[in-house]
Formats: sequence, structure tokens, C-alpha cells
Amino acid sequence: MTNPLREGLATERIPAPCSVVIFGASGDLTKRKLIPALYNLAVSRLMPPGASVVGFARRPKSDDEFRGEQKESVAKFSRRKPLDEAVWNDFASGLFYCQGNYDDAAGYEKLKALLDRIDRERGTRGNRLFYLSVPPSEFAPIVTQLRESGLIAEVKPGKPFTRLVIEKPFGTDLETGEALDRTILSAFDERQVFRIDHYLGKETVQNLLVFRFANSIFEPLWSREHIDQVQITVAEDIGVEGRGSFYEEAGALRDVVQNHLLQVLSLVAMEPPVAFDADSVRDEKTKVVRALRPLRDIEKLTVRGQYSAGTHAGQPVPGYREESSVSPTSRTETYVAIKAHVDNWRWGGVPFYVRAGKRLNKRVTEVSLHFKQVPHALFVGAGVVEPGVLSIRIQPDEGIALKFMSKVPGPVTTLRPVTMDFRYGTSFGDAGPEAYERLILESMLGDATLFARSDEVRAAWEWCTPLLRRWPELGAPEQYPAGSWGPAGADELLHADGRNWRRL
Repeated sequence: MTNPLREGLATERIPAPCSVVIFGASGDLTKRKLIPALYNLAVSRLMPPGASVVGFARRPKSDDEFRGEQKESVAKFSRRKPLDEAVWNDFASGLFYCQGNYDDAAGYEKLKALLDRIDRERGTRGNRLFYLSVPPSEFAPIVTQLRESGLIAEVKPGKPFTRLVIEKPFGTDLETGEALDRTILSAFDERQVFRIDHYLGKETVQNLLVFRFANSIFEPLWSREHIDQVQITVAEDIGVEGRGSFYEEAGALRDVVQNHLLQVLSLVAMEPPVAFDADSVRDEKTKVVRALRPLRDIEKLTVRGQYSAGTHAGQPVPGYREESSVSPTSRTETYVAIKAHVDNWRWGGVPFYVRAGKRLNKRVTEVSLHFKQVPHALFVGAGVVEPGVLSIRIQPDEGIALKFMSKVPGPVTTLRPVTMDFRYGTSFGDAGPEAYERLILESMLGDATLFARSDEVRAAWEWCTPLLRRWPELGAPEQYPAGSWGPAGADELLHADGRNWRRL
């Protein structure tokens, strides 16, 4: 019988009781993001009864030692402060630790025994969520051991679930990405795999779908008939922050463009899905990535940069080649700018200018759609008529702004651009939960809408891999001073088309 008092209220989304196993429990991601996210879900009463978290790592450690370490991490990194002792004590009662090597069957036998005990004592019903917070080299050994130890259940209605959450990078190029997928899909069904990209958990990224498809104002203008260009910027003001050895292997293309930036681009450019469910949304996103025009004239369509010594917040900072664990002759790119095209009916002829870089002037991620210039100069002598710009700020200062022309009050007709501004903080009090909170909750619920599918990842690597193969033949990246907006070549990329990067 329906409860009449709950009519019109949003349905609560509480997952089934389960055990979350974090491989790499001693790592930085676990301390800074994963355990704080799980604790915050508990504070919000979104964790199911009996929910348990098992940390799996190489170092020997007791349950109490693990709980003590994680309490310090939550107190330091949780967005909710101060720590709620009552919530923590309840949450910590479901925290456990299992020591083992990732490629050693003995550790998985201990893990299996522990999970069985948790099922009996805490009622988790055999449901398992395995989270790989480990270096990519450990993905295959862990998946193999999970399969051989019998810890992966088949997908059957009404039966316990087994799911795998895997952090990027999903390979380092097309070949390695395909090899990783073969390994994963030899053990798991695609429906059990959740390839996590934390950008998709950001409220402002999700709001792209709502903004476009829940409003009839802008969607009719969202096409080549009205849009002159689209710009997407993912800028960081920090350097490699002690991760020189990782960045030497990754570079900006693998670290940001192939995943975060293309995810945002696909949400901006996708067609309306037939339903708001995982397959429908991901079908449309994948179509966009497949429609990206191959980058054949790489020298003219792409720019690589690498930051040199400069200043940040008034303080001197080293260049990339002076960072720890970085080669003094490194050719790794810390900045990428690309002129892309989505070759379909909606976007034919509209350039998508995308850029991502480290040690830039400020931290900002933004999408801006630049409308076409008015066809007739009606207000001659009243000022420069600037095209309208719709900007979606993903971080920080999350919100949406529309710039358009207006008349300055007075007896003379003078034009000036003005801005209508929506800010999350002003309208809703804050920007909402952190990305990992939403994504972990969705993976426990089994909703893959905000996760990448294998064919989408493959299409992204197909587009990016030619750059990885061609760039080494073009010499070293162009240097740009830390604290600037990147190399001069990035400005020239747009100047060649009579355009400029939007000032941020």
C-alpha cells in the first residue's frame, strides 16, 4: 500500500547492504577521497544498514590500526567538519583490514573468509563492490586473482551482485586499453564494470544534461545554426605536485584530455537520449566521440606545451624539468590545445577549441558556447557589438553565466555587454556533495549512467593515439612560463581562424 504522506517526495536511493573492498587501502586516494566520501554518505544516511568497508593492501595492519588511520583522514579531508563521533563510531564498526599481495592467492583466501564472516555478522548478503585504487600495473593481477578465487558472482536477477570500480587510466593508448578491457571482461560482465571518471560526479557536469534537456530556452540554439565556436578549458595552477614519475609516463593528453575533457565535450555535444538511463546516455556520448574528425594535420591542429620556471601567487616556482623525478631533457607535455570538429548534422563546421594544462594562471574548468555575430550592424557608432557567450563553470565558483549586449542608461544609445549569472553557492547554499560521494553511491546502486563504457573508452583512444605516435617526431613541446595562460602557439591556433581564447 502506498504511503500518502510520501506522495510527491523524491524516492530515497539507498543501496542494498554490501561490502566495499578497496584495493590500495594505504594509498593517498583512499585517505583523501574514498573513506571521507563513504563517511559523508553515512552522515547523509545514504549507506545501507550493515554496510562494510574492507581495506586490502600489502602492509600488515590490524583492524583497529586501520580504523585509527582512517579517522584521522576523515577528520582532515571530509567536507563535513567537525567529525561526528556518533556517526563515525557506527561507520567504523564496519571498517576492516585484510593484508595481502595483489598477485598472491593466499591474500584472496583471507579476503574471502573475511567477507563471508561479514555476510554472517552484518547481513551484507554476499554483495560485493571491488574498488581498484591501485596503479594500472596492478589491475590485471587483481582481476585475475578475483576470478580464480571465486569472488566474482555471475549477473543473475535476485542474486548477490559483484561489481568492479576501476580508476583511470584505462590503458595508455589504444592497444593497451584494448588489452586491459580483454582482461577485465574475461572475468566480469560489462554490466558489472564501473570505469570511474570523477569529473562525471561533479554537480556542474551533471547539470549540463539538466540545463540542456529540462529547459526549452537554449536547446533550439544548441547547434551550428547559432553557435560559432565552443571552447573547453581545464586549467590547473599547480604543477605535478611530487608525481613527476607518474606524469613523465602520462602527460596532459593521457591525464586529462583522453578522459575528463572528452567526457565534458561529449555531454556538451550529445543528442537528447531517448531515456535518462545508463545505456541511453552512454549511447549518445559514444556517438559524439566516434564523430570526432580524425586529427590528420596534427602540426596545424594541436599545440603541446611544457611549463618553465615562473611565479605562482607571487612566489617563484620551478619549471617542469626541474621537478622531482622528471628528466632534465623531458619532452612530456604539460599543456595541450586542440582544434577539434564533431562531424555530424548538429555540429558540422563548428570548431571545438579544447585546452588543458598545468601551472597556468588560475584553476578553472569551463565550457563556453560562443554565439554567432548578428548579421546586420544596426547600432552603428553605439559601440562594438560582441557576440553572446553562454559559459558553464565546472570549477571553482560553479555556475552558469550568459553574456549579452545591453543599452547603457542615458539619452544616447550606447551598448555594453552585461552578464546574467547563476551560482550554485548563492542559489543552493553550497555546491553539493563531492564527486566521489555521488559516484560511489551510484556504483553501489548499480547505476552506470555516470561511468564510461568500454566502447566509449575505445573511441577516445582511437582519436588520441595518433597524437601519441606523431608528437615524438615533432621535437620538444613549446615552453611557457609558469603562471601564464600557456604557450604562444595556443593563441596562434585561434588567431589563424580570427578568434581568441575566452578570458578567464
